[in-house]
Amino acid sequence: MTTSKNVLSNDVEIKGSIKFSHDLIIDGKIEGEVVSDGSLTVGENALIKGEVKTRSVIIFGKVEGNITVAERCELKSNAILVGDISAGTLAIEEGATFMGQSQVGKKPETKPAFGGAPKQP
Repeated sequence: MTTSKNVLSNDVEIKGSIKFSHDLIIDGKIEGEVVSDGSLTVGENALIKGEVKTRSVIIFGKVEGNITVAERCELKSNAILVGDISAGTLAIEEGATFMGQSQVGKKPETKPAFGGAPKQP
C-alpha cells in the first residue's frame, strides 16, 4: 500500500465541505468544512474559511474558523489563525498570528465527583 499526499494547488477554489482519509495539502481557497481522520497541511498560499476537524494539522497559510484536532496542531511562522483551537498538543512558532482561544490536552473523563449524584436538601 502506498501512502501519497493529495494536493489541492493554489489555483483551486472550493465552496463546500471536504472529506478525506489520509494526508491532504491545501494551497488553494476553501470555503466550508474540512473533515478527516488524516493529516492536513495548509500551505502558504492557502485560505480556509470554515471549521477544520482532522487528526492533525500544520498551518503555513491562513485559517478563519475553529480547529479541532485529536493530536497535534502546528502554527508555522507565517500562519494566521482567526478562531479557536482544541488540540492534544499545540506548537506556535515565533511570528505566527493566533486570535482566539485554545484548549490543549486530552479531554478529562466526566466522572461524578465523590462517586454519586449531589444530595437534595
